[in-house]
Amino acid sequence: MSDYPFALVDVFAEAPLQGNPLAVVDAATGLADEVMQKLAAEFNQAETTFIFPSDRATRKLRSFTAAGSEVFGAGHNALGAWIWLGETGQLGALDRPVIFHQEIGDQVLPIRVWRQDGRIHGAMRQAPLTLGRTVDDVTALAAALDLTAADLLQHPEARVADTGANHLMVRAHSRDVVDAARPDARALLPCLRDCGAEGCYLYAFDEGAPELAYARFFNPTVGLWEDAATGTAAGPLCAYLDHHGMLSTRKQLAIEQGRLMGRPSILSVTMAPDAELSGSGVVVMTGQLSL
Repeated sequence: MSDYPFALVDVFAEAPLQGNPLAVVDAATGLADEVMQKLAAEFNQAETTFIFPSDRATRKLRSFTAAGSEVFGAGHNALGAWIWLGETGQLGALDRPVIFHQEIGDQVLPIRVWRQDGRIHGAMRQAPLTLGRTVDDVTALAAALDLTAADLLQHPEARVADTGANHLMVRAHSRDVVDAARPDARALLPCLRDCGAEGCYLYAFDEGAPELAYARFFNPTVGLWEDAATGTAAGPLCAYLDHHGMLSTRKQLAIEQGRLMGRPSILSVTMAPDAELSGSGVVVMTGQLSL
């Protein structure tokens, strides 16, 4: 029998039971893909991240949804793992920001980790922005969200943006429109497939307050219906708005997500010059897997 330490981390949370919960399995060497998929189903969180040693970076991370799909990019799946490593003393004192490197898929990305006010914080660079297809006619997309085409804005246009994961950025008229969305997975899946997107980030952005956005994230392509805090969508959104010159001179964006789910989250992104996602979290559960 082999034992593996695990934790449940509320990422992008200011207090326990907020933010986006992530299951983390440490020292996961020896776990086969099938076992990791079964464990992700057992934890039944949006994502479960497994931590491995790496010959290319400080640690290698692999993340799976509860439905068994492997996901990439540096979002809450990565930040939660580093919060756990910091809280367990595996990264040293962290009395100042220290740069580590994480292997995720075929990428090696930097992350700064530090301890402040008794909590572990992280800031991680995502990949440079790449832009995909636009959705010129949003009629079917709006219907899949149980909205009308008039509820969606086309400045900037609905478009796939990627800083590690390719998600469709869809701008709504207001926060109320974002809250009113009631997506139909069977209708949304072909919309995402047609434009080559993994998930849909529905957001409202007031150009009079260019440092704040409000969003919900839907990702039926990997069996994840709604997510409370999605770093791999927040980064592309900030980079996409910056591409259109819509950020403030500080090039920062705070995104509120998860409110309707009862899991309020704030994701902070700065263009430096690529999207850098930062946040903290809370370890709310620890234990040991015996397999």
